[in-house]
Amino acid sequence: MAVTLKEVAILAGVSRSAVSRTFTEGASVSDKTRAKVEKAARDLGYEPNVLARSLTTRRTKLIGLVSDNFRNPLFLQIFDLFTRGLQDLGLRPLLLNLSDAQDPQSSVRMLQQYSVDGVVIASSTLPPAFARAFREAGVPVVHSFGRPSRAPDIHVVGIDNRFCGWLAAETLIARGYRTIGFMGGPETATSTQDRLAGFSEATQNHPEIAVRTKFCAAYSFEAGRMEMARLLGGEPAEAYFCGDDVLSIGAISAVQSAGLSVPDDIGIIGLNDMEMAGWQNINLTTIRQPVREIILSSIELIAAMLDNPARTPETRLFACHIVERGTLRPL
Repeated sequence: MAVTLKEVAILAGVSRSAVSRTFTEGASVSDKTRAKVEKAARDLGYEPNVLARSLTTRRTKLIGLVSDNFRNPLFLQIFDLFTRGLQDLGLRPLLLNLSDAQDPQSSVRMLQQYSVDGVVIASSTLPPAFARAFREAGVPVVHSFGRPSRAPDIHVVGIDNRFCGWLAAETLIARGYRTIGFMGGPETATSTQDRLAGFSEATQNHPEIAVRTKFCAAYSFEAGRMEMARLLGGEPAEAYFCGDDVLSIGAISAVQSAGLSVPDDIGIIGLNDMEMAGWQNINLTTIRQPVREIILSSIELIAAMLDNPARTPETRLFACHIVERGTLRPL
């Protein structure tokens, strides 16, 4: 049987309310009483009931962690960093899978049922309306990997996707490719739209470059492989900027299955620099997105909002750079 608060109070010779205050963050209790209660708790092996304590403090320390692409291997790293980072601060993650979700209000209601103290949305494909729905419901929210704004109404932490698209195009042109392709993720995703905008902006200064644009149904290996297989059935470009690393790996698989070579026949550059991209059999040239820094910054913001929900919304963008490997021809 679990040791009860009453048993600790009896052994310590104090009231049950004194025991409760000892284990309630911010509650007033004398040093002498705290020492007696903590010794009794250690002797009995008592562990306070966090859920019961939340009824008193009205704080559950639950942080909803929302995403919509659990099939992307990158999110294993994201969830690992998020959950450990939250737990290090004494907060508890509650995962919510919004794959194929369309209605932000249902997501809000679902997390409100668990009385979460805050929400981190980790997605580059969910529209800003999802984050705004939580803000309008009075729930502190941070949108990681979201679309930046000059006048943000919610906290956004991520990268400049437009710059990444520009950087990818400039990299392909510098390698001497004259027919280049953009193979993005879902056309409705703001990350896809912004990367394409930057890619197109870079090519406008090079009228000698032919540009081809295609979109994939999802940021997934299967979607990248399927779209590249279709492209190989026609006249593919000499090199492609794929919307992320997992799309790139799917595209490489399709090229190799067609008896062709990367980069000898078709060049590929990705985005993210997830762990798999550096594996010897993949060796993907990519644009590094600083995932760890984005996550740590998001955790810092959501923790600060728990004490100051009215904190002025801000946008935090982190720099990206090319990671040279072996899927593009050399300069």
